[in-house]
Amino acid sequence: MEINRRNIIKYGIIAVLLLFLLIYPSQIYQIFLNLLGVIMPLILGAVLAYALNILCAKIEKHLFSKTKMKWLQKSRRGIAILLSLIIVILVMTGVFSLVLPQFISALTSFFKSIPTFFTDLSNAIQKINHDSVLVDQIKSTNIDWTSVQSKVMKYLSSGFSGVFGSTFKIVTGISKGIVNFILAITFAIYILSNKEKLASQIDRVSRAFMKESHLKKTHYVLSTTNKMFTSFIVGQVTEAIILGTLCTLGMLLFRFPYALSVGAFVAITALIPILGAWMGGAVGFLLIAVNSPLEAVLFVVFILVLQQIESNLIYPKVVGTSLGLPGIWVLASITVGGGLGGIVGMLLGVPVAATIYKLLKNETNRRLTNQNK
Repeated sequence: MEINRRNIIKYGIIAVLLLFLLIYPSQIYQIFLNLLGVIMPLILGAVLAYALNILCAKIEKHLFSKTKMKWLQKSRRGIAILLSLIIVILVMTGVFSLVLPQFISALTSFFKSIPTFFTDLSNAIQKINHDSVLVDQIKSTNIDWTSVQSKVMKYLSSGFSGVFGSTFKIVTGISKGIVNFILAITFAIYILSNKEKLASQIDRVSRAFMKESHLKKTHYVLSTTNKMFTSFIVGQVTEAIILGTLCTLGMLLFRFPYALSVGAFVAITALIPILGAWMGGAVGFLLIAVNSPLEAVLFVVFILVLQQIESNLIYPKVVGTSLGLPGIWVLASITVGGGLGGIVGMLLGVPVAATIYKLLKNETNRRLTNQNK
């Protein structure tokens, strides 16, 4: 009787929730968005803690590992977290300090070269045909390139005004972003500092409210997910470093300009599977094309060759092997993930697909084995 009453209450609650979803879908969706905005710093902090934990755990493992001083043993975790944050911040700052000034300088040179280009074109056409109507049109064209350049540079440098629409919204958005970032960092540090305690608390709650059979399945799924995501992050970072290094060395060998800047940017964008190298290559093409269109074309050829090396040698060995995901599913997961969630979807698509593939493969093998017995 008690079991029937519980089932009635449970299914009654589910029916009421479904009814609310059908009657007030827009209001519930708005409530969900507001709730997501409130807890977003916590979500970002958890994601940051998960990614940093890979580096932090390796540093902590080798940091003062043989010391007998208790104060050093107790401080290992804090020092490892601090070093992990410093390493990430230095890498990101270094890359953007290399790329942004070069990109702005190249863009400025591009606008400065446009009037000269039209002058040279006018002179060339004039030599061919003194009576050409096109020459008169080019001569009569009165374009204030300095004004165009200043407007474009102003737009690039004040892009937030176009996003937020007003100075007040800019200040509000930036302030909110800074507060959320600080909260995310704080939450990530707290998780890393107390990860064993948090894991123990979650385990106790799970044992109290879940059946043993369900608990085992949950642990299995989470363990597989953790393994896939960790392998993906480590493999992707390793692949990005290798690709960025090869790009820099190749550009130095062929004497392309901006070798360090483009190589660093290619390494960062290579964190996005498959498509990242093309994004970095596009920036490199724009930078080089300002000084020499011919070198820019040759750089595209170089990137094409490098991309083939990455797709056929580096990525399958470094990332694909560790995940065990066939190439066709890698491409499919990137396509679907990018369509659903943009760059974030591309980043999460491969490890999510690898996790599903691994779970499905293991379950298929288990069922086939049971059938053959």
